[in-house]
Formats: sequence, C-alpha cells, structure tokens
Amino acid sequence: MWRSPVSWGWAISRRCWRGCKRIIRAETAKHAERTRIIDIDAISSEVVGEAIKIHRQLGPGLLESVYETVLAASLSRRGFMVARQVPIAIEYDGLTIDAAFRVDLLIEARLVVEIKAVEQIQKVHAKQLLTYLRLMKQPVGLLLNFSGLTMKEGIRRLVNNYQPID
Repeated sequence: MWRSPVSWGWAISRRCWRGCKRIIRAETAKHAERTRIIDIDAISSEVVGEAIKIHRQLGPGLLESVYETVLAASLSRRGFMVARQVPIAIEYDGLTIDAAFRVDLLIEARLVVEIKAVEQIQKVHAKQLLTYLRLMKQPVGLLLNFSGLTMKEGIRRLVNNYQPID
C-alpha cells in the first residue's frame, strides 16, 4: 500500500507536498494520454491486419456475428483483451438508460470496433460509430465491412477529438 512521504517521517511541509502531488498527477496524466494514443494506433493497425487476414480466408457473404466471433477469437489469441457486445448506457434528462446500445467489439478498453456485412457502408453506419465513441468518451473507432470484394474497401477509421502526437 502506498503512503505519502509525510507518513514516512520526512520533514516536508504540507504546502510543498500538495504542490508535489499536483505535479506528479499532471505528469502522470500527460504520460498516460501519450501512451493511450500510441496504443490506439498500434491496436487499430493490428485489428485491421487481422480483419484483412480473416476476409482473405473466409471471404464475403457470412453474417456479422460470424466475423465478430472470429475476429474476437483471433485477437484474443494474439494477447489482446477483447470484450464482445459491450452495453452502452445513455443519460437523458436525469434518466439513465442501461444497455441502450451495444458495441460489437471493444479492444483493450480503448478501441471501438463496429462490424458490418452489408453491400456498402452508409453514412448512418459512420454516425452510429461516432455516437458510440461520443457516449463512451473514446477517441478512435473502426468500422469494418466484410461484404466487399476486398477488405481494403470496407475499412473506415473514425476519430472523436483525436489528436496525434507530434
């Protein structure tokens, strides 16, 4: 269990310790945000690679649930933490509605993946993913359509207030 230096018997004033805590929290938050953004980019790259691999082997024409199951299993095997059909609660006018929506996949609690098996991705699909990103306060999401001739034409990466590292 972590204890403050004051409890260790160090001669440090309360004012100084509060200032140190603020600096430590700020630096930790900056580092966590940098790490989070880098991780999202790396994770999304891995997810896209796996999706392409799955599409090459299985081809188009299967149900969304099949692609979701296979992608989740494939990413889990590679060591990623994958959650399927994650419920999203919404708040409206003081009411909380649990499980109003469900995200297909949530990778490493950072990357939202919405899987489709439709002829063509429509604007409504992108709006759906952007709504999920906004409600979950996540910066990046992938919209993957497995029904195209090639997977390349079915990949869309959407951002919600995403700022890359310089």
